[in-house]
Amino acid sequence: MKPLIQKLTETFSPSGYETAIREAIRREVEPLADEIRIDPLGSLIVRKGTKNQNGKRIMIAAHMDEIGLMVTHIDENGFVRFTGIGGIRPQVLTGSRVRFVNGAAGVIGVERLTDLTKAPTLEQCFIDVGATSKKDCPVKVGDVCGFERPFLDLDKRLVAKAMDDRIGCAVAIEALRALQDTPHELYFVFTTQEEVGVRGATASAFGVDPDVGLAVDVTATGDTPKSSKMEVSLGKGPAVKVKDAGMLADPRVVDWMIRTAEKAKIPYQREVLEGGSTDARAIQLTRAGVPAGCLSIPCRYVHTPSEMVDYDDVQNAVRLLTALLSHPFDL
Repeated sequence: MKPLIQKLTETFSPSGYETAIREAIRREVEPLADEIRIDPLGSLIVRKGTKNQNGKRIMIAAHMDEIGLMVTHIDENGFVRFTGIGGIRPQVLTGSRVRFVNGAAGVIGVERLTDLTKAPTLEQCFIDVGATSKKDCPVKVGDVCGFERPFLDLDKRLVAKAMDDRIGCAVAIEALRALQDTPHELYFVFTTQEEVGVRGATASAFGVDPDVGLAVDVTATGDTPKSSKMEVSLGKGPAVKVKDAGMLADPRVVDWMIRTAEKAKIPYQREVLEGGSTDARAIQLTRAGVPAGCLSIPCRYVHTPSEMVDYDDVQNAVRLLTALLSHPFDL
């Protein structure tokens, strides 16, 4: 899977500008699909299988977009001010390199801090694109950029920008590839604009109208020095979400996921995430309501230019998703 993960994470596609990553994913899934379409918000919808009398219509959502930045102002010396697209952490920005949709590049700087005990605010950060004046600045107000970092293979641990949620996309693609047979009608949906309010999944879930929904996304960990108290670690298996800040996973879905993992002898963790949410929130609230849950890939340094996952967790997530979708089940 590593070449696929590298290809997906190094593709540049912030929220609202998912064309490049959608085409990259489409090339991977087209030979595996019974039907492919793109909905009006740009989500890629891949149908596989036909529901039999024991099957269900299941939506599997992995978001294609990544966090980014948008230009708000350019000063007379050509320095660029910006706002965040998605959850941006100012304390990790200084020195980060960025790439704009139009190909321009730059590096993030910060004003002189008078209180070094406090992290800079977004208002104190700027992008240096190498310009000497406003006239020769290669970007304009409203232009969008994302982080530019190469994929890093540390053997068991993999590091890249946009692991959130290109790693979920990779897991969904590999599960689609591994599925030999299914009693279900499956909709693998690679969604847009999750980072700015689960917008793509809101629209696509309404269109798919699933019986059951599963998001595949990253979750934070509690396994680094003095980290938040959280019972999720790298290398201990994919996580079954019980709760996050945006949803309570349906207990029947949680039980189905745990039963499947235990039967297949796949290591797993139970996840309670106190901040953040996923496309499962949008699926759960569509139409008259949908039983929904989330398969999470533990990830360190979420929403930074260097997000880290464990390769065994990733492969076990593929195994668990494949097992979940291969057999009939009752909730």
